[in-house]
Amino acid sequence: MRFDFPQVELHLHLDGSFRPETVWELAERKGVAMPAADLAGYRAYLAATTDCASVNEYLERFELPLQVMQDAEALTRVTRELVEDLADRGTAYAEIRFAPQLHTREGMTQRQAVEAVLAGRRQGCEARPGIDIGILLCMMCVGPETANWEANAETVAVAAEYLGQGVVGIDLAGAEGIVPLRNFAPLFQLAREKCIPFTCHAGDSPGPDTVADALDFGARRIGHGHHIYQDPALVRRAADLGVTLEICPTSNIQCKTQPSYEAHPAKNLMEMGLGVCINTDNATLAGVTLADEYRHCLDEMGFTYEDLLAMNRCAIRASFAPMEVKEHILTALKRCQ
Repeated sequence: MRFDFPQVELHLHLDGSFRPETVWELAERKGVAMPAADLAGYRAYLAATTDCASVNEYLERFELPLQVMQDAEALTRVTRELVEDLADRGTAYAEIRFAPQLHTREGMTQRQAVEAVLAGRRQGCEARPGIDIGILLCMMCVGPETANWEANAETVAVAAEYLGQGVVGIDLAGAEGIVPLRNFAPLFQLAREKCIPFTCHAGDSPGPDTVADALDFGARRIGHGHHIYQDPALVRRAADLGVTLEICPTSNIQCKTQPSYEAHPAKNLMEMGLGVCINTDNATLAGVTLADEYRHCLDEMGFTYEDLLAMNRCAIRASFAPMEVKEHILTALKRCQ
């Protein structure tokens, strides 16, 4: 089935959505050891990501692409290529997220990393005029909240500096459940003081309590969040607040946070009044496109074609895009009804 409507993706990690041939080429150029003898073997290695034992094992697969994305030229190229690939797949608007602090190992500052990604965004949008892109800057949970507090605070400051220049908001990503999510509350308070929109990873590998923490921060978008289904009262609270869940079905199954597409609660959550949108999370590591996810929605998750349109309307409304971009895409989606 073709999905001839403007597609919107809000949850997409740059370092999990690269062209394998580009990472292979950059690794050869930098002398980075690869887990395979050739590009075909590397593609097979990436395919094995689809059977990880846990979220934390899945996160280990980001290390190799991160090693080759430590200079401005590489970051710009990977970003530009992702924007082009998204446009070619029918995406009208996407928010690409990355953690600038993870790209400072070889001397780049967070600010320089952001400028490199924004350059790639600009080049990609110029090459594919039909797409709009927002950049989300990720703070990281890497252990106790004190482990990288200064780096996370710097990410908030850099986001404020580049807000409206391609950066549209921030996120907190990384390993969940090491410390209570509420420990990061001061960072989100800082973001609120600087009027920076934010989403937050929560309710993926841990239970619904992390979603409650994110709502307390003021988040009205939640990255993943599907375990909120275990707490009906929290679902009602989130629905009353107009919360949107950034659901990533295939990633959830690969990371063993949901047992199957059929058992995924996304459709039930939508029927309970929550905003739901569909995303790939990490297009390359997950081995999926939005079209693949939509087929799973229709064939295994109980959604209808009309639901797909509704979820894309939900996504663009919940996005941090400028109002004129939202109105343009909503008008285009209305023509598809």
